[in-house]
Formats: sequence, C-alpha cells, structure tokens
Amino acid sequence: MARPRSERRSRAVAAGVASAAAADVGVDSDAFLDPTGAAFFDVDNTMMMGASIYHFARGLAARKFISTRDLTRFGWQQLSFRIAGTERAGPMSHAREAALAFVAGRSVEEIVRWGEEIYDEVMAERIWSGTRALAERHLAAGQRVWLVTATPIELARIISVRLGLTGALGTVSEIVDGIYTGRLVGEPLHGPAKAEAVRALAQREALDLIRCTAYSDSVNDLPMLRLVGRPVAVNPDPDLRRIARHSGWEVRDFRSGRRAARIGIPAAAGLGAVAGGVAAGITLRRHAEAPTARAGMLGGSWAALHRHAGR
Repeated sequence: MARPRSERRSRAVAAGVASAAAADVGVDSDAFLDPTGAAFFDVDNTMMMGASIYHFARGLAARKFISTRDLTRFGWQQLSFRIAGTERAGPMSHAREAALAFVAGRSVEEIVRWGEEIYDEVMAERIWSGTRALAERHLAAGQRVWLVTATPIELARIISVRLGLTGALGTVSEIVDGIYTGRLVGEPLHGPAKAEAVRALAQREALDLIRCTAYSDSVNDLPMLRLVGRPVAVNPDPDLRRIARHSGWEVRDFRSGRRAARIGIPAAAGLGAVAGGVAAGITLRRHAEAPTARAGMLGGSWAALHRHAGR
C-alpha cells in the first residue's frame, strides 16, 4: 500500500527543511554581485560520473571496512527498489531500515575524514569538467552555487568545498554528541524533498527562484527543475530529455554519443536515486558484521553496479 500523499509530503518537507537548516552559509549574501540569483546542481551523473555514495563505498571497501558482498547486496536491493518506482509501505520500510542499520554508532568526524580522503583518491577525477565549468560561470557572475543531492550532507559538503562552491544540501541524519543515531531527519533528499530544500534555502537566503537555475540528469528531479526560472537538463535520462525538449529547456550532454545512448534509466534514475536510499549509511557498516543473506545474483549485480557507476 502506498503511503498517503499527506504523509509523503510531510516527510519531504521535513527532509528539505532539515537540509536547508544544516547548510552552512560561510559568506554574506551582500558579498555577491547578484545576491538574489543562484544555481542548484544535482551531483550524481550531473556534476559527477556515477553515484557519489557508490564511489565512497568503493573507497571504504579498499580500506577493508566493508565487504564486497555487503556492498553489492545492499546496493542492488536499493537499485531494484528505486527503479521499480514503488512506494509501497513494506518495501519502503525495509529499504529505510536496511540503510539506517549501517550508520548507527559511527562518529561524524570519522566519516568526514574518510570522505575527504576518498574524494581526493576516487571522486575528483570523476567530476564532469563541462558541468564544473557551468558552476564556475555562475560564480563568476556573482551568484551562489549549491549542490543538491540525496547523498549524506557530510559528503555533499566535502564535494562542495573541493569544487569551491557556496555550499550543499544533502540528506540529514540524526546526530547526538557527534555520533549518528541511525535515524534520518525526514527522508532521503530525493525527488520532492530536493525541491523543498531549495525552497527553504531560498526563503532563508532571500533568493528569487525565478532568477535561479537548476541542473539535473534525472526525471526524478522534476520538482526541483520546475521550481526555478531556468531548468537545465545535464546528461539527461531518456524521460528527462523528452520533457526538456517538449518544454523548451536547455540540454547539455557531456557524455560521448555512444555512452549517452546506452546509459539510460539504470544509471540516471537508478544509481542517482540509490544515494537517497543509501544516504543514511550504505557504506558505514562494520566489516566484521556477517552478511544476513546470500544471493546467487551477487556477481552479476556487482558488475552492473560497477558499470552504472561510471566505469
């Protein structure tokens, strides 16, 4: 059974408001030439090749912190769930519980330290130079530039800092005394929750959304794209490309023609959304924990995730 619309709406609003509240604002808006204009960039497959949380997981696996089996089993579960597009109470609850199980008891300081190392080792080379150039144009024009992503806000901040952007909106996990409790605030910053985060940030920072720009690869981000005056499809999945053309939106594709043709829904609507289900901590489970289930499809699943993550 699908959750009531009012419940989905309230969770999206809670997630968006929490993300905006957690967003650091290091520079006074008066310092910008255009204080009411801003740009909002999705991360996975828009700013970065593949899913940021997946690359983070690979970095942790290289450190023997998690097992390949754990990563594959959980990642494939989330990927299958998100591609199916269902919000039935059972699958949604199971996916949420599986994600939250990874994060409880870990310190924020620990995760941030690993995130910084893994960004430099794995993620930096996967930034789309064309998308980064678009962000830098907004900065040069005196506008603020924010990342808006389902990945955990701690990782989103690292990416933002490394790219020299204004800040980031991401999924917020509950933290007590510097330790993750294993609970989310609202829900993953995915779909409508992204729009709510942008709306809340715009209200706080006195931004004029009609003068703002949003960039994404995924049809799941339509609520955010439709919230601003200038939506731009970047490396779009087939559905978003169709809607963008029909609506007269700008389309930017930094993939090669061959790769763009074969990426399709699994990469754009799948792994990007996996970050939402994983945001509470897909990669934060102790390596010593034994898997709770065996799956004969692990080898094929791992290969699929590997391809879709931008390899």
